[in-house]
Amino acid sequence: MRPVSQRPFSKSTGQPTGESTAMAIIRLLRWDKPAGRLILMIPALWAAFLAARGLPDLPLLGVIVLGTLATSGGGCVVNDLWDRDIDGQVERTRNRPLAAKALSIRVGIGVAFVAFVCAWGLSFYLNSLSFWLCVAAVPVIVLYPLAKRVFPVPQLVLSMAWGFAVLICWSAVVGTLEFQTWLLWAATVLWTLGFDTVYAIPDREFDRQLGINSSALFFGKRAPQAIGLFFAGTVLMLAWLGVAMPLGMAYWVALAGAAYLWFRQYRQLARGPKSPKVFGHIFRQNVTIGFVLLAGMALSVIFNI
Repeated sequence: MRPVSQRPFSKSTGQPTGESTAMAIIRLLRWDKPAGRLILMIPALWAAFLAARGLPDLPLLGVIVLGTLATSGGGCVVNDLWDRDIDGQVERTRNRPLAAKALSIRVGIGVAFVAFVCAWGLSFYLNSLSFWLCVAAVPVIVLYPLAKRVFPVPQLVLSMAWGFAVLICWSAVVGTLEFQTWLLWAATVLWTLGFDTVYAIPDREFDRQLGINSSALFFGKRAPQAIGLFFAGTVLMLAWLGVAMPLGMAYWVALAGAAYLWFRQYRQLARGPKSPKVFGHIFRQNVTIGFVLLAGMALSVIFNI
């Protein structure tokens, strides 16, 4: 079977031929694209393992996994509600359920409401500090799509939303925010700026025509250099974190591997990719990099490797 984005779409419903409403809702939540969900879950898991200095409480890990799925899904729905008129004019997003009118605005609002209610219910498992950090994150998530219209580097707003995953999960484990928390937060913000600028590059011409801002437009021809600096800053913050904790050899091997892959990505971007598929590949490769780092962290704090 071909991917959903390549299947013929019905003119009457806006859905891929043969697609059910349930599948359209899954696409609305982006649960059919696990890379985007995992890349939010990764910094949350980084924080949980590092804050615990070992294996975190298993029920808490379950809350973190379910919470990131609910929150990221709800954030995607809110984004599509804001952008439903714009998405239809962009090649990459024109078949999203709300843009293609496969689902009504009322259904979209209902799905977002359910997703955030699920996240809200899970947040009661957390301590008071973590709960209020969850509350503080909501306006950032909801207003990110507006930032694309008024702020020159909206990816910074998205990065702040990603950073909340670190603050919430770290404080959920130990009940406070430590110096090391902020090092991991800074690494997460810089990493997100890097990979999401990569993600924005293929849409530059559409965004320019529609009057939408993005970091890829803001940095222009210097976007590869900016991405390289963001990844270099991520390595610096993670290295500082490794010294401050301190972490073992497994962590440093993982960080060295991540640094090498980020450097390769920068070189690939600087040479000028010949195919738009390269940008999607780099984005997905960052999921792998995130899990490599998670493995290094877990081995270091659990087994002192």
